[in-house]
Amino acid sequence: MIKQKPLEGFVEKKIKIIADHREIPSGVVHELTQLGVEVEARQLSVGDFILSDRVGVERKSVGDFLQSIVDKRLLSQAKPLSETFERPVLILEGRSLYSRRKIHPNAIRGALAALVVEFNIPILPTRDEKETALILVAIARREQVGEAREVAIRGEPKSLALPEQQRFVVEGLPGVSAVLAKRLLEHFGTVERVIAASEDELRQVRGIGREKAKKIKLVLNSRYEVSES
Repeated sequence: MIKQKPLEGFVEKKIKIIADHREIPSGVVHELTQLGVEVEARQLSVGDFILSDRVGVERKSVGDFLQSIVDKRLLSQAKPLSETFERPVLILEGRSLYSRRKIHPNAIRGALAALVVEFNIPILPTRDEKETALILVAIARREQVGEAREVAIRGEPKSLALPEQQRFVVEGLPGVSAVLAKRLLEHFGTVERVIAASEDELRQVRGIGREKAKKIKLVLNSRYEVSES
C-alpha cells in the first residue's frame, strides 16, 4: 500500500478553496479542513468549488449524475460551467456507475462523451469524499502555488471568442446541438447564410432531417407576436 505523503506545505502556502455553502455539511469540506486548507463558504451560482480564477469544479455523486441524465439536468448544468470557467472540471464521486440504476450503458457513455467533446469538461473519477478532497487540493496547489494564480469568484461567464459566439447563436435554433451548430457553420460558412438557407439546403447537413429543417424555418420566418396574459 502506498502511503499518502503529508501535506505540510499547504498550510504555509495558504491554499484556499471557495466552496458553495451547500457543500459545507459534506464530508469533502471536512476533509479539506483536515488537510489544512482554508475553506471559504460562499453562495455560488455556478459550480461547487472554485480553485483559482480559472478553475471551477462541479462535484457529482454517481447517484446524482445518473439522476441528472434521467431528468435531463446534466447538459443544462454543464453549459454554464463551461461558459463561466476557463478550466471547468467535473468530479464524479462514487462507484458502480454502470450498475447502480437501470440506465442503458450507451446513455451513460453518451453523457460522458458530451461533457468532454461538446463542453470541454474533463471528468475526474474519485472513490469517496476523501479522495475528492485530495484531488481538489492537488489542483488548487498547482494553480495557486505552481501558477501563482488567485482564487476569485467568476461572477460573469467568460468572454466568448468569435467562433464560440457564432456557434452560440446557431445553437439557439430548435433541435440544434453544439455538434450540429458546428456542422451548419462549416457547411454554410457564416451565421447569416445558415439563417438564409432553405429547408432543402439545411437538409444537406448531416443530422438535419425534414422535421428539424421545418422547425428551424418556422422559428426564423414566423412573425413575433407577444400574447397578452
